[in-house]
Amino acid sequence: MGVMEQQVASRTPLVALLGNPNCGKTALFNRLTGSRQKVANYAGVTIERKEGSFTSPGGRAFRVLDLPGAYSLSAQTPDEAITRDVVAGLRAGESAPDAVLCVVNATNLRLNLRMVLELKRLGLPMVLVLNMVDVAKKRGIAIDTAVLARELGMPVVETVAIQTGGEEALLAELDRMSFGAPVQPNPLSAIDAVPVEDTQRDVRRILELAVSAGADRGNLTEKIDNLVLHPVLGPVILAALMFLIFQAVFSWAGMPMDLIEAGVGALGERVGLLLGEGVLHSLIVDGIIAGVGSVLVFLPQILILFFFILLLEDVGYLPRAAFLLDRIMGSVGLSGRAFLPLLSSFACAIPGIMAARTIQNPRDRLVTIMIAPLMTCSARLPVYALLIAAFIPDREVGGLMNLQGLVLFVLYMAGILSAMAVAWFMKRRSDYKQHALMMELPAYHWPQPRALATGLWERAKIFLKRVGTLILAMMVMLWVLSSFPGAPEGATHPPVYYSVAGMIGRALEVILAPIGFGWEIAIALVPGMAAREVAVGALGQVYALSGGDEVGNTLAPLIAQSWSLATGLSLLTWYVYAPHCLPTLATVARETGSRRYAWIMAGYMFSLAYVAAFIVYRTALYFTGA
Repeated sequence: MGVMEQQVASRTPLVALLGNPNCGKTALFNRLTGSRQKVANYAGVTIERKEGSFTSPGGRAFRVLDLPGAYSLSAQTPDEAITRDVVAGLRAGESAPDAVLCVVNATNLRLNLRMVLELKRLGLPMVLVLNMVDVAKKRGIAIDTAVLARELGMPVVETVAIQTGGEEALLAELDRMSFGAPVQPNPLSAIDAVPVEDTQRDVRRILELAVSAGADRGNLTEKIDNLVLHPVLGPVILAALMFLIFQAVFSWAGMPMDLIEAGVGALGERVGLLLGEGVLHSLIVDGIIAGVGSVLVFLPQILILFFFILLLEDVGYLPRAAFLLDRIMGSVGLSGRAFLPLLSSFACAIPGIMAARTIQNPRDRLVTIMIAPLMTCSARLPVYALLIAAFIPDREVGGLMNLQGLVLFVLYMAGILSAMAVAWFMKRRSDYKQHALMMELPAYHWPQPRALATGLWERAKIFLKRVGTLILAMMVMLWVLSSFPGAPEGATHPPVYYSVAGMIGRALEVILAPIGFGWEIAIALVPGMAAREVAVGALGQVYALSGGDEVGNTLAPLIAQSWSLATGLSLLTWYVYAPHCLPTLATVARETGSRRYAWIMAGYMFSLAYVAAFIVYRTALYFTGA
């Protein structure tokens, strides 16, 4: 065997998963690869690249690439452009895949087959993966796979990606395939050479031959949609769901938060006894444990919030929410497609801003990017939870709702309504034409416990990684700034007041005093620009270094004693609007291709935060008299 033949034989084939959104492509990717995945970005863009590996039952190793969802290879969005360029072998430094696994939704072949026929013209080895065949059978849809394979000129396999073993037919087909030297695709002009009308005519011909619809024995989706998409009941159901989620964030998280809080306190006491008094005790106990522990305690609330978001996404409800909100969002100058990027921003504004690239209209995409940080990200939840616990009584209202959960709901709604107001203002400042929303609504299905557990574990890992890296580093840096040069002889304030951090805080207090912020809050706001939740750790560290209480005690009672109600409400308002963290602003600059928009975002959000906090602070002072 020659050198070239040996290289071909030893090469691990790369297969690409390609399909429309909501076809189950990513579920199949997860089924094939399990934990053997790596996520990065394509070179030169912020679009995610997911690659994994697996071994077939025949012992053959494969690499698999999960391409961004697309409806056509005639790209209309940046995501579709990446998918087109990858399969055409046009990405610098990347060869075309050895084979394409074209995943289609068996219940909606009319929409899915257009891209299959386009892709076929590139001349790559292909397998048609007929996913969701279980749902199709329940709907009375009969698909003759032999006829479909004959008409398309490629193998056709059936899969159920959400079920264990649902990928076996695909793996068997891959074992039967042979892979030689890399394939050079035909030029993209081969796609445009055939008119879209001819492609659609071919799709209809194939469907008439291969697909027949009988009696629908299980289409609950239509029955459920009659209720949840009702013009009156639908929005009411959506509002009720969101309200219940925020109630659960406080009602369910109490016990695990208490356990974490007790654990942090016990750890601080034990470590403090081992270290004794001194600089090392101050760094470890007052700096690291007090600061990081103040943030870690809010992990249960973050996981509860994401549990509900992942649950609604898994059952197929979130696209319905986008449909319900399309008319409202259109009235303020937004596309209904902006709903999913904005919803992603409740986790973090960065993926929300990146998700806006799926919006075709450039003006709609820019508006969505500019308002995404007004959605309350999970990093702000620890700040909200701390201040609500300190200043809002934990009591029932009307026997039906918790007052703290109600306030949290109001804060989230304030961010949403403010985003709508900013979008409306931008609509008035430009020539806006509303675009019709066209999107596929996936079938409802039972949530998959494995997918939910994986999603929650990923969120927990992200949070704990931030706690163990960024937040830990910020706590050490803040401890240094808060501990030196130390208090002079005869000092009347705690040592932190005379430190470098204290000097910075007192300088900023001049600007922030009109909205009720003292130097302690000013110290916390500065590192909070790196990550929102750092502000909570910074406050915990400042009060620990002030010597006012033990590390194990809750931070909320300390600030409740130290601040007025007006200050607490003002800080809550500030965090609804405050300029976002620096990584978010950097992402805005990358996604828009200009730092100008990042500066505009920082400027308008700072102005909103300051004005709103000033109004709330002065109003609260007027009514409380203190």
